[in-house]
Order: sequence, then C-alpha cells, then structure tokens
Amino acid sequence: MNSQLAFLRRLGPDPHANGAQTAALKNCPDVWELANGDFAVIGIDMTEAAAKLPPTASCGPDERIVRIPRNLLVDIKRDIPDRV
Repeated sequence: MNSQLAFLRRLGPDPHANGAQTAALKNCPDVWELANGDFAVIGIDMTEAAAKLPPTASCGPDERIVRIPRNLLVDIKRDIPDRV
C-alpha cells in the first residue's frame, strides 16, 4: 500500500467503544483520515442508487456511493479540521 494511503487516525469514537458489538465486528461505519490528508469512509454500499443522483452529481466507474448514519457524521464533526 502506498504510504500516502495509510490510515492515520480514526475520526470520532471507535464504533465498538463501550463494549458495543456487531456480528463479527461488521456493519460498523467508520471514517479515517489518511496520511495524505484525505479521508476514507467505511459504510454501506448503495452505488445502485446512482441513477437517483441529482443531475449535477455522478458516480464514476471507480467510485462507490456509501451511506453512513447521521449520528456518525455528527460524532466526527469535532475531529474534522476547519481548514486544509
């Protein structure tokens, strides 16, 4: 793996914090900051909904549309930098 794509830090709380469990530790949406400053999102693939995107949005062949719960984004808000 390219070192620029290394997972640097989790944004927000660990989805299994406080003993939270999911089957085989799956179904736990997560957001990570990468070493190059970009972010990686782990969520539920809903790319099949691409046909429902607004006309000003598209999903390229190398992209996926990923759904994450609202509470996850609200919880990580404090960890997202205000500026580059």
